[in-house]
Amino acid sequence: MVSPQPPEAAPRSIVQRYWFDIPLWKRIIPALLLGIVVGLVAGEGATQLKWIGDVFVRLTRMLIVPLVFLTISAGVIGLGDPKRLGSLGARSIGLFVFTAAVAATVGLLLGLVLHPGVGVSLSGATPQTIKASKTVAEQLMGIIPINPVQAMVEGEMLAIIFFAIVFAAGVLVLGERAKPVADLLSAASEVMLTLIRFVIEAAPFGVFGLIAAAVGANGPGVFVNVSLLAFGTLLGCLIQTLIVQAVVVRLIANLPAIAFLRGVVDAMLVAFSTSSSSASLPVEMAVAEHNLGIRKPILSTVLPVGVSIGRDGTAMYVALLSMFAIQALGIPVTGLDLVLVVVIATLLAVSAPPAPSAALFMMAAVLSVVGISDAQSALIIGFILPFDRLLDMMRTVPNVIGNLANATVIARWAKEIDVERFRSTPVE
Repeated sequence: MVSPQPPEAAPRSIVQRYWFDIPLWKRIIPALLLGIVVGLVAGEGATQLKWIGDVFVRLTRMLIVPLVFLTISAGVIGLGDPKRLGSLGARSIGLFVFTAAVAATVGLLLGLVLHPGVGVSLSGATPQTIKASKTVAEQLMGIIPINPVQAMVEGEMLAIIFFAIVFAAGVLVLGERAKPVADLLSAASEVMLTLIRFVIEAAPFGVFGLIAAAVGANGPGVFVNVSLLAFGTLLGCLIQTLIVQAVVVRLIANLPAIAFLRGVVDAMLVAFSTSSSSASLPVEMAVAEHNLGIRKPILSTVLPVGVSIGRDGTAMYVALLSMFAIQALGIPVTGLDLVLVVVIATLLAVSAPPAPSAALFMMAAVLSVVGISDAQSALIIGFILPFDRLLDMMRTVPNVIGNLANATVIARWAKEIDVERFRSTPVE
């Protein structure tokens, strides 16, 4: 008797073979290179393509608030034990602050070695308005929302995270009585993660539009006036991503750094093109689950929190930019001043909003501790602002990769990671 033959697999469509079957990073890199070419050739005309990138960014930002609330709530409930939540939360925050402090130290040392501000002329720079910075007390009070719905409308991430954790803790305490709510949150979280997979397929188009517009607006000589600062930013980002964060994964999580770096390429490219940690969150979550093997209770809690406090690139850049300003203005500093630069750059980075160029305007708070006035800070900001877009693109990469590195460590501590999947991330 002849065994029945299994049915033949349906033939793959052209779209499936030449788009969806190709790894995302292999689609993003050609789009990025094409965007550079178009930007150089078309010049200012390439700015007309920015709307393509803006559509992608808007799609990702559309998901951020519901994604953060639902995934954190579902993730906290998935942890099951409120005591476990407290332990992981404390270690998570400690790890984020530690890596940000290391990054700020890297930025400071690069400033001392490269002297990026020495001999820089600030003539012609237009001073920019500096908003009054919030006090520590105001920032802490802002974490507790008076109106959670208003916090969601305004995108106040720390307030949303706080409410999500408190809400999920209430569900845990009620236990079986709140099971329908827990099931609803879990299902809604799955829906959001499915929408993420749809949206990230548009990443190559978004990268093309954003890069073409950025290069077209600034031209090939975008970094001429701030060449050493740009080089220092690039070097600092490379050190923080390829050395510091890789070492964190290797030594603290005891996992291979090469496998980690190989698995986060997609997130790295999206972070560079969007220059927004929050816009990169959907790709981070997809990478964490499918490439790094981080399970949902961790990726759905740690990564959204990291979007608000994971700022390695920002800490490095604020410290480096502060040294640039000190040198450009010829301000003498002491060893204590340098320590204060690192400490304040770290604290500001952890509390910075996930928005493009936010670090540039935070610098004034650092400079004030070494005797630089708001008027002088405004002049520095006006000098850097025309070039900051591409600098921002670079420093967003260690923000995002640092978030993934710390999530990997925390998942390893909590035994919520598929180590075999992590180690076997293929090179495609």
